[in-house]
Amino acid sequence: MLKIQDVIDDKKCFEEIRKLRWPESVRCPHCDSALVVKDGHDEKQCDRQRYECNACHKRFDDLTNTVFAGHHQPLKIWIIVLYLMGLNVSNNQISKEIDLCESDVQIMTTSLREGVVIRQTEPSLAGEVEFDEVYLVAGHKGHPEAVKKKIEKHEEEGSKGLEEEGH
Repeated sequence: MLKIQDVIDDKKCFEEIRKLRWPESVRCPHCDSALVVKDGHDEKQCDRQRYECNACHKRFDDLTNTVFAGHHQPLKIWIIVLYLMGLNVSNNQISKEIDLCESDVQIMTTSLREGVVIRQTEPSLAGEVEFDEVYLVAGHKGHPEAVKKKIEKHEEEGSKGLEEEGH
């Protein structure tokens, strides 16, 4: 049986991460300097490049300060999970597809979702903005008389409260 993790290449995954993370040149995640030199490879993941910053003298690698850092699963497994999430595949199905327990997949998908939210930029509006009026009445869909009664009751209680205060 052919498994997706057998056809995905670790080397290619790390190359793509580098292209996405540093489209122009590698920059230090600690001080943002471009004065960076290669410093060997990870012992367990030989395609994971290490670097040293000549400005702040800190060491880092391809995954430092990313959602993929600090986990025991290989990068290609994370990429497969991310891809399957994009196809709207359930955690249960993902766990079956890549032979991981469902709780590990749950942790991975949660981490990936949180990583996206953290990195999401705050939207800013500029120029002319147009929107339509929207009236939402939760819990009373199709029953406008219930809404009207609730408003009348609220108004009555409000006027009673004012009378009691001596207004």
